[in-house]
Amino acid sequence: MKRIQFLNDVTLFMLLAIILIVLYSASPISIGSEYVPASILMMSSLALSLFFEAIPFLLAGVVISGVIQVFVSEQQMKKMLPKHPILAVITGCSLGALFPACECGIVPIVRRLLMKGVPLYAAVAFMLTGPLINPLVALSTYMAFGQDVTMMLMRFSLGFLAAFIVALIVYSVFKHRLELKHTTETLQPFIQQQRPPFSKRLSYMGTHAIEEFFEMSKFFIVGAILAASVQTYLSSSSLFAFGDNVMMSTMMMMILAYLLSLCSEADAFIAASFTQFVPTESLLAFLLYGPMFDLKNTWMLGAVFSFRFVFCLFVSITAVVYGLTLAVYFL
Repeated sequence: MKRIQFLNDVTLFMLLAIILIVLYSASPISIGSEYVPASILMMSSLALSLFFEAIPFLLAGVVISGVIQVFVSEQQMKKMLPKHPILAVITGCSLGALFPACECGIVPIVRRLLMKGVPLYAAVAFMLTGPLINPLVALSTYMAFGQDVTMMLMRFSLGFLAAFIVALIVYSVFKHRLELKHTTETLQPFIQQQRPPFSKRLSYMGTHAIEEFFEMSKFFIVGAILAASVQTYLSSSSLFAFGDNVMMSTMMMMILAYLLSLCSEADAFIAASFTQFVPTESLLAFLLYGPMFDLKNTWMLGAVFSFRFVFCLFVSITAVVYGLTLAVYFL
């Protein structure tokens, strides 16, 4: 049954990839008696660019997931985290800050951590800070805003605080529940063997990474297509029809961050282009919200977690980021 599912994942992945490549390689000339609209070509180009931009991080994510599955035991994982929820959340946020990952590549890692016994709230803290607070994001933010450390420091400090608060909300709502859709493993009997040879474990790690890559990538491609459609057919200027109202502009920038689904290593350059149109706090909301929760990431989260958890995460992140950025403005 699992092998059939794997073949289905590969087939769907190849089908979606072929469709995008065919559209991208086409030109606005006649195909038979029909014409390919320029907007379709632009959408497919954007979707492919999103895919190629994130694919290294997704590959890194599934490889790390395989390493955790094979070489790290549940007991070792539990020893790494403090038992007190607040300390565990702080540890999760700190580990995420040291881990250069995008919001797509980190999802399979978080799923593996949960299945190894890491509490949901600690895994969420790691998941939120990983794409938002890491050396690559720090450098890109610093360069995008004219080598000024102010925005970088504000992004990192508020990002850490936002992840901390959201993780505590998750703890208060879900306690120690996993909220995973699938918790069974295909090759669990292999893991239960007593220390198989290193070559066997390495082989299993590769098998696991390949299966997880095709399982996760199909949801990512769908999300990338949706995000590319929004970028193609929705004018960003239409979101700024409310003047200089900071409350509305902050909300609009968060919506824009969700819809554009930019990689956290590049979103600062897009945010900097809006400097003349919206307040600094609204730009900060854009930089905080996108790496935590965006359109393409929603599909991947929905494939892994229960609907109520994804919805709770959406509401919590939205409220916390909006509240923190407005607090910075008024205080």
